[in-house]
Amino acid sequence: MFAPENKQILVLHEDDLTLGRLQETLLSFGYPATPCRTMQDALSLAADRDFDLALLSLGACGTDSRSFAPPLRHHRPGLPVIVMVPLRDLEAALASLDQGADDYITLPPHPAEMRLRMERILAARDQDSTMALLRDEATGKAGVRQFVAQSEAMRDVAERIRLIAPMRSTVLILGESGAGKELAARAVHCASLRAAGPFVALNCSAIPESLIESELFGHERGAFTGAVARTQGKFELAHTGTLFLDEIGEMNPAAQVKLLRVLEEREFMRVGGVKAIRVEVRVLAATNTDLEQLVTAGRFRRDLYYRLNVVTLRIPPLRERKEDLPILVRLFMEQICRLNNLPSRRISDEVVALFERYSWPGNVRELKNLLESLLVSTPGDILTPLDLPPGIRQPQEGAVPWFDPRPAMSLEEMERELIRRTLEHTKGNRTRAALLLRIGIRTLQRKIARYALR
Repeated sequence: MFAPENKQILVLHEDDLTLGRLQETLLSFGYPATPCRTMQDALSLAADRDFDLALLSLGACGTDSRSFAPPLRHHRPGLPVIVMVPLRDLEAALASLDQGADDYITLPPHPAEMRLRMERILAARDQDSTMALLRDEATGKAGVRQFVAQSEAMRDVAERIRLIAPMRSTVLILGESGAGKELAARAVHCASLRAAGPFVALNCSAIPESLIESELFGHERGAFTGAVARTQGKFELAHTGTLFLDEIGEMNPAAQVKLLRVLEEREFMRVGGVKAIRVEVRVLAATNTDLEQLVTAGRFRRDLYYRLNVVTLRIPPLRERKEDLPILVRLFMEQICRLNNLPSRRISDEVVALFERYSWPGNVRELKNLLESLLVSTPGDILTPLDLPPGIRQPQEGAVPWFDPRPAMSLEEMERELIRRTLEHTKGNRTRAALLLRIGIRTLQRKIARYALR
């Protein structure tokens, strides 16, 4: 039996009594139903919420049976539609099938037939979604598809990923904590010729120094206390695929020596082993620290640094890509609600404005964690500024250099002077100036050009 799994159904009918009966019938099947009486209401609901199926009465759609599908699917592409028609009007039902409806039922509906038709369509839709995801993963599209690249900075990243993915070279991914370095590594893997192979990730900072070599290269039985069986390391597990080493700067010197040898010789020995094992693995490494400073301080091998830093990929922090915020918010909210079986929620324009002013020191990870906390712990259909923690709701003090405007200054003169002083304060760093002014970098660039500031 097909499981409803909290499927959301949109029901449109012009008669309140029939609408109520349909809602009760769907609820008995286990389907939460959202009722509406006009096509305009249906379009508004479809624009704000993610429905799995629409049940539409042709009487409420208007006299033209062709008018219902295109507007709905403009908001929700691929939304399955079942039309409801009186028994005497089967000609209109057949016409609606020609114009894009997936199926039809006659009114009043027989519950068993109605359920069977709905479940067949929903099951087919789930199967199509699963197959599409598998095809994307097999062809390397899944990793790149998850990359939100609305901003110019992230479009540059996506283009660089496209260029470096087919190569065999090692890649050093730079960026602050939470900026999305592992997602970038997965995108490189999925767009590469190794996409059919495994993607194996290891966080070097999460492994004790005494175990890092065993994690990387595996160990033989009896190699150390507790080694009760032969175990494969990450290099073996990643054979023919990609190994992602996160926080590479935390790796201890002994492991650095062995990693360098594997990168140069393409072979290694397990801890306690005597036989060399050859592997074909592409290594992607990431760090949020300055490896050159670690090299100067003697904490990271210079030869390993040069071996890893063949190709560099920098992931900008969220404060440098504010244009991506609305898309990221919508994407995360949909994911979180779906995974936690929560109804769809909306976010107010005031919250979006506060998000754009906030500096996001924890980057994308902080944004996702905040949204998850808000969605599972706050009531209501819309997130408002009152739901936000004080650090985001209240403006930061003393962020922008203060100046005393003259009484006769126009707003344009005040804006020009504030931007000029802020650029002086940041020694010409436009990214920092945009952050202090709480505007996007593109907005700042337009204003610099407008006011002829240099």
